[in-house]
Amino acid sequence: MKEYTTDKIHNICLAGQRGCGKTSLADTIAFNTKINNRIGRVDEGSSILDYNPDEISRKTTIASKLLACEWNKSKINILDCPGHTDFIGELQSCLKVTEAVGVLVSANSGVEIGTQIHWKEIEKSGRPRFFFVNKMEAENVKWQTCLNSIKDVFGKQAVAVQIPMGEAQGFKGIVDLLKMKAYTFATGGNRTEVDIPGDLKDQAESERENLVEVAAESDDELLEKYFENGTLDNAEMLKGLKAGIVAGKVYPILVGSAYNNIGVQLLLDFVTEYLPSPDSLQKTQAVKTGTEEAIDLAIDSASKPVAFIFKTVSEGHLGEMVFAKCFSGSVKVGSELKNQQTGSSERINQISVFQGKNRVEVQSIAAGDIGTFVKLKDTHTGNTLASGGTSVTVPPVAFTNPVMDVAIKAKSKGDEEKISNGLAKLREEDPTFRLISDPALKQQVLYGQGPTHIDVLVERLKTRFGVEVELARPRVPYRETVKGKTEKQYKHKKQSGGRGQYGDVYIRIEPNSRGGGFEFIDSIKGGVIPSKYIPAVEKGVVESMQNGGLAGSQVVDVKVTLYFGSYHDVDSSDMAFKIAGLMAFKEGFMEAKPVLLEPIYNVEVTVPDDFTGDVMGDISSRRGKIAGMDPDGKNQTVRATVPQAELYQYAVDLRSMTQGQGVYTLSFSHYEEVPYEVAQKVIEDARRDKEAES
Repeated sequence: MKEYTTDKIHNICLAGQRGCGKTSLADTIAFNTKINNRIGRVDEGSSILDYNPDEISRKTTIASKLLACEWNKSKINILDCPGHTDFIGELQSCLKVTEAVGVLVSANSGVEIGTQIHWKEIEKSGRPRFFFVNKMEAENVKWQTCLNSIKDVFGKQAVAVQIPMGEAQGFKGIVDLLKMKAYTFATGGNRTEVDIPGDLKDQAESERENLVEVAAESDDELLEKYFENGTLDNAEMLKGLKAGIVAGKVYPILVGSAYNNIGVQLLLDFVTEYLPSPDSLQKTQAVKTGTEEAIDLAIDSASKPVAFIFKTVSEGHLGEMVFAKCFSGSVKVGSELKNQQTGSSERINQISVFQGKNRVEVQSIAAGDIGTFVKLKDTHTGNTLASGGTSVTVPPVAFTNPVMDVAIKAKSKGDEEKISNGLAKLREEDPTFRLISDPALKQQVLYGQGPTHIDVLVERLKTRFGVEVELARPRVPYRETVKGKTEKQYKHKKQSGGRGQYGDVYIRIEPNSRGGGFEFIDSIKGGVIPSKYIPAVEKGVVESMQNGGLAGSQVVDVKVTLYFGSYHDVDSSDMAFKIAGLMAFKEGFMEAKPVLLEPIYNVEVTVPDDFTGDVMGDISSRRGKIAGMDPDGKNQTVRATVPQAELYQYAVDLRSMTQGQGVYTLSFSHYEEVPYEVAQKVIEDARRDKEAES
């Protein structure tokens, strides 16, 4: 592949609802740019992008892929992102390294909830964006209905730059409103210019007027001309359109059929002519290494090289590869770069670009370009590589917090280490999940983005690392505290020949404010307990608090005051006073009106209007409290607080009750008291578990 300068590079990612045809479009682009001699089909398992076994079996994209292609003397790096919301992290990574986003919409479905979820991520990134209305050949397609659904959700900034000639089975061509020309398409995707059909001339003129108006609004000078003359000439309109796209003020809408290869070449023309190259955005924000001091990083090949690692992939025959965007300078084979996070030096021995599953070696990548490095020593996703003496770090991607938790354990004894090692390697490729080992709960808990995400991780553990696992309900990290106040004496006295043990303490136990934690107060007067033994009493209390007397959970939010006691000149020791403190708290805790606390989470559920009632009813049945509801286009976002104990498998249940259209986010809120009946069940279950273990 030819090496390209920054101004001839275009980086775009494809986003949108699962099933809208992103991968099919990328496969058709691969055919049109002569990377593949036929169009790969996802449904047939012949896609050049969805080539992993788990993607072929599921017929859906799980990980983003790079398709580097050439068109109009330019290089286009296309990153095809999964549409499934369980893999939203892939889109978040790709948005970090692209200058524009193509949002696909199915012509027969219009804007769906997955489209809006992706849109929110795109808005956070501020990236220029355009729409491609795909599947114009599908049954029952109504172009105007689909166009209206886009405008209803995204406003008049979403403006058609193409309209279809026919729809559904009658879809045969496209009218380009930018050039006011019409095209039909041969089987191989090549276009033939034709006259605009008479029945479409009025519609074309009307949509062209909308386009001129939106283009004018992107520039004050153009807007003034538009008001004076009632229109803009073609050059002015195109200038305003480009400026509006780059500023994120105009969302052009293109149409076509990836399956039938209609409009794909026009789409490629549009990318190279109207979407920004990396240098047109001029700078990216970075920080001075080791600090939070913001600096602007110029996207300039003449500067010193700085590359950001946005993705890691492990291929059996190639080993581990990292995908990098060169933000500054030029990275060449043989370059020596320093990892800004670890301080280690890395030599770049090989640079490749990917065209789906095919790898092409190159000698360098310029500023703004994307490539892969193989077999680096200690460089991972989120790291920055820079030339020696350069102290620049590109901030890592902020991934969405995982929402689904399952306990995970090995089916075979002795495989526990394999699980940890396997998931550690998988996390290099997928930073959106977490594995937490909680000694108090005696479980390893896997946190993922949803059931499909968890399934994929379990499957990869088996196929790549040879370890089978069992999933179970995770234990809830309950806490215990007191609502009352009590005073307790405990004297630890033991004589067994020789030096004995003696420690005598009086403590007061009372509630602390919620979230106030543990507070130990030394109120000893007159030296009734020597000061050297006071820390031992506190240690005993803290140790006792690790296992409360109700369900064996950690005790929190209590004040303990040591106010009296006695000692023995010979028999007293740190250990004796530690035991006295431990036992005094253990016995006193049960006299101070102990209660069980449970973690409460903030939950935000976004669903189409039709399912709002079902979702709210379900939340109430989970002991949840509805905090409010916010409209979001044709959807509603329900805000609530729900006990963690009631959220197990919520992702599965939500998708079931909303036909797969509901999504939610979670964040920890606070602890609160468990209702009495529920608490008694938890306490009884804990007692049975303890008996079973013993």
